[in-house]
Amino acid sequence: MIKTLSLLLTLVITIFTLAFAPQAKAANLAHGGQIFANNCASCHIGGGNVVNPGKTLKQADLTANQRDTVEAIITKVSKGGGGMSAFAGRLKEEDIADVAAYVLSQAANDWK
Repeated sequence: MIKTLSLLLTLVITIFTLAFAPQAKAANLAHGGQIFANNCASCHIGGGNVVNPGKTLKQADLTANQRDTVEAIITKVSKGGGGMSAFAGRLKEEDIADVAAYVLSQAANDWK
């Protein structure tokens, strides 16, 4: 009886938590593409890099430079460095997250 009540209580708490937990917002790739076009494309047109050709946004270079996750791209875009401007404070966090998702989606599709 106690095990049944404990199991039932755990189930109710789990359902309640899932029902009312904030949902992670999915990245908006179209918005990321607009932000990229307005802020990044001058240096990274077609996934390239006019400042440092060895650090493109192509999948192989993202992987080689450990920038192949949303988190890694968000950090780089936010903080800049190595010839890249920092965009924290100039772009909203949501904009940067959308750009990161856009970059990864484009890299996976070879920037076509």
